[in-house]
Amino acid sequence: MNPDLALLKPYPFERLAKLLEGVSPPGDRPLLRLSIGEPQHAPPEIVLTALRDNLDLLSRYPTTRGDFALREAQADWVCRRHGLRVDPDREVLPVNGTREALFAIAQTCVGHAQNALVGSPNPFYQIYEGAALLAGAQSVLLNTVEETGFLPDPDTLSKEKWDAMQLLYLCSPGNPAGAVMDKALLQRFIEKAMKHDVILVSDECYSEIYPDESTPPTGLLAACTAMGLDDFQNCISMHSLSKRSNLPGLRSGFAAGDKNILAEFLRYRGYHGSAMPPHHQLASAVAWSNEEHVRENRDRYREKFAAVREILAPVLPLNNPGGGFYLWPTVPLDDETFTRRLYSEAGVLVLPGSYLSHEVDGVNPGSGRVRMALVAELSDCIDAAQRVAAFVATL
Repeated sequence: MNPDLALLKPYPFERLAKLLEGVSPPGDRPLLRLSIGEPQHAPPEIVLTALRDNLDLLSRYPTTRGDFALREAQADWVCRRHGLRVDPDREVLPVNGTREALFAIAQTCVGHAQNALVGSPNPFYQIYEGAALLAGAQSVLLNTVEETGFLPDPDTLSKEKWDAMQLLYLCSPGNPAGAVMDKALLQRFIEKAMKHDVILVSDECYSEIYPDESTPPTGLLAACTAMGLDDFQNCISMHSLSKRSNLPGLRSGFAAGDKNILAEFLRYRGYHGSAMPPHHQLASAVAWSNEEHVRENRDRYREKFAAVREILAPVLPLNNPGGGFYLWPTVPLDDETFTRRLYSEAGVLVLPGSYLSHEVDGVNPGSGRVRMALVAELSDCIDAAQRVAAFVATL
């Protein structure tokens, strides 16, 4: 067996299941889950129609590179959304959801140098750490705390760590705090990456869920273009239909950026066997080409955030996310005790913040917080918020 498998930490939801052993939610009302970020809104009918109408394509082997029509739709979306041009032939590559791509990019880009590092924000998406460890690197974490607006700071890493770094994951809007990296901060990371020859991979899967229609979050490639890096040197951004279009089961997204990195990523993926099914490709092209359902999706999240904040703000300190669908409140008990008691006494399931982060420099940025995913229907989110408020009032 691969000995590095033993380095993998239990997934947060494995730890959550263990935490809840021996307790049950109240039996007089339904359990409300705010623990997992799985979109619950209905997928767009135009995408479902495209899937149904093209099932005959299952008789074909798909290409790893993806059909040109899909890559063109993805490149056109980048142009409309970020005001920049990417080459659909060399600067865009379809992937089967960002989860597998975020893992695979490390296997492609991390060499076998001793003491190689892969960086990520802390808290972090578990895939970043697992990808680093199975690529033979060590994970180095940048704390994102309230005092810094829940944003990573490139200057917290020493020159020695930057020199040993081979790849650095960014996430904007962030998971779980929803903090958005502005152009200036992204460009600070780009400058460091170029100076130390580090590959930047920006996880932008939450970029299409944001509170103000007039100020969408910027992205890594737009920050590159603004500083004259039209070739996106050392920079890759990843996008997904899971959150944007309520299609987590489609497993569809794309990577865009540095053509030299993407050429090697394509080579890896040819052996990895990760081609997107043909009917998924056609349905994905439809989704990337339509914005109406995405605007409607944002409206629904805004409605939920407004309703839940009104209920919870009087009893819990709430952050103000610039994007995504999570709340990241501080809670009046340690996060594990709060989660276990909220589950058993109120029938609401959240995720302890400490399960999403590690202690670095004596600080665990997730400790004392919980993640609440506002993915359920409005009525369930309101019910959950009311139960949380009533539970907090008893403490």
